[in-house]
Order: sequence, then structure tokens, then C-alpha cells
Amino acid sequence: MQTITKHVVLIIMALSMQLLYAQDTIRNVNNKYKIETLEDIKELVKEEERNFLKAEVEIINSRLSNGEITQEEAENLKKQLAKKRALNIENRLDIINNKISLLERNDEGYHINNEEDLSRVGFSIGGNDDSFAGVKINYKNKPKKYDLRTSSDFVLAFGLNNAIIDGEKLDDSPYKFGGSRFFEIGWAWKTRVFKNSNFLRLKYGYSLQINGLKPTDNQYFVQNEGETYLEEFPEKLKKSKLSITNLVFPVHFEFGPSKRIDKDTYFRYSTKNQFKIGIGGYAGFNIGTRQKLKYELDGERIKDKQKRSFNTTNLVYGLSSYIAFDDVALYVKYDLSPIFKNQTIDQNNISLGIRFDMD
Repeated sequence: MQTITKHVVLIIMALSMQLLYAQDTIRNVNNKYKIETLEDIKELVKEEERNFLKAEVEIINSRLSNGEITQEEAENLKKQLAKKRALNIENRLDIINNKISLLERNDEGYHINNEEDLSRVGFSIGGNDDSFAGVKINYKNKPKKYDLRTSSDFVLAFGLNNAIIDGEKLDDSPYKFGGSRFFEIGWAWKTRVFKNSNFLRLKYGYSLQINGLKPTDNQYFVQNEGETYLEEFPEKLKKSKLSITNLVFPVHFEFGPSKRIDKDTYFRYSTKNQFKIGIGGYAGFNIGTRQKLKYELDGERIKDKQKRSFNTTNLVYGLSSYIAFDDVALYVKYDLSPIFKNQTIDQNNISLGIRFDMD
């Protein structure tokens, strides 16, 4: 039995030695491949920085041709940019050379902690999945476009919702004030209309709008023979709400002052801490309507969610406007299309709330 045990131990030890040797071989091969790759990247770094410099010089030449700067100013700018790009090459190559030294000195490679991340100068060193041979290249040093006439931003809005009914005052609305609300989320692009002025901008995009109506006096919506109307619910309602979801495409003309910010190779207009006024409208289509009812029946809590058309208008369109300071605006929108089709008396949705346009 002892003889068998000794043979088994010897076999296991032999296999372990072979496995360790294979792992060391793989590590050495991997490190060799990484070092070769890093040497190739050094040439790419030089080419990249030179291309960036070339693009920046073209911008300066364009400004010189347009009479924006003098010949002397152009030459000084070119010298400054050439010096910056040369230093960029030197610093980035130092990073790669240090990485090569680490790989040569450590058989299993070497990973730098997050606090030593060097991505701010164009490279980061580490073992992340999105890195190549332990080096991740970013393009923050790429020259910016000289004149960027179009920008984009995230749009978020919410507030109070209700309806204007023909022949009735808003005070007599059958929908709760405060309880009826709207929500909007979307994306917008903003394009400067004139070449040398940012006073007028065209703002356009897409938004998901959800308009909610909560009836008063224990009422709910009933659809019958192509007509939708309110009717008293037979039980005591804890909640009654109709939600109409629309996908719309808003377009606004935006007016207001802005500040021009000039840099060596580009300029931008900024509306930060400025007043803005937007006037326009929207058009789109209904993508869903749902009524939610909550009540008790024989001691049991009932939640009834009804997904149907409720005869709501398929194509929606309306007017909207906002008055903003910086990224926050007072926002109003009004549907020119009626809420429900084929009604004896038309109802039009109206909303008032806060809008955020985050550049």
C-alpha cells in the first residue's frame, strides 16, 4: 500500500511540475507579445500627435485666411501647439517605456492601482478588459472642431396637467388639480441659425410625454359606442387615473443672449447663466392609453388596470413654450388635437411645469 501511495505522490508531483512549467512558458510568451505590442503603440502615439498638430495648424491657417488673427499671432500659436504636442509625445512614450520595464522585470506582469491611473494624459495602464496589452488609449487630446454649430442635450420635464373643455372654465374642470400630472423625457439637438450670431437657435428632437388625468367625484372613464365619457363608479374609489402616452417630435425657436468663448484652435457659444425663451410646437402619435382603478369590494383590495384605446386621438399635435435661466425653465404645452375623438364637446390637454435641458 505504501508503495502505491509513493508512486501516486510522484506522479502528482511530476504533473504539477509540468503544469507550472507550462504556465511560466505562457506567461513569458504573453509578456513578450505585450512588449512587442507596446513597441508598436509607441509609433502610433507619434503619428497620432502629429496628426493632431496638423489638424490644429489647418485651423490656425483658416483663421488667418479669414482675417481673425494676424500672421504673427498665427506663427506664435503654431509654435505653442508644436511644443505641446512634442511634450505629449515625450510624456506618453515615457509611460509606455515604464510599462515595458515593468513587464520585463516581472514575469507575471504588473498592474497599477486606480489611484495611479494616467488616463488624463492620454493613456491608462492596467489589466482592464477594455485595455490592449495593458494600455488603454483615449482621445481626449484630439483637437476640437473649430466651430460646432449643433449640440445636444437631455430633456426632462414634469408638472401639473388638466384639460380645457369647450364652453367650460378651467376652474370647472372634472379633473383634479394637483392630482393630474404630466411627465416628459427626451433628447434634443440645438443648431445655431446664423453663422456669426447665436441669438437664434433651432431646437428639435424627440420626447416621450405621459399626460395623466384624475377625475373628481368618484368618477372613471367609460368607452361606449365610439364615445368616451365620465361616469360615477359603483364602489368607493381610492384612485382613478387615465394615463395617455405620446411619442412626439418637438421643434422650438430659441432666443436669448450667449457668451462667446474663444480658444486657440476653436470657439464655442455658451448659454450658461443666461435667459432663454423657446417658442414652438410638437407633433407625434399616441402609443398607449391606460386607466388604473383602486377600490375595495367585499373587504378585498382591487387594482384594475385597463389597457385600451378609450377613443383617444391617434395623431397628436400642439403648441409649447418655455422661459429658462441656465438649464431650468418654466414650461407650458397645449394640445391642439382633442384628447378624445368623435366627442360632442372637445377636450384639449394643457400642461404647466418645470423643464430641465441639460447640455
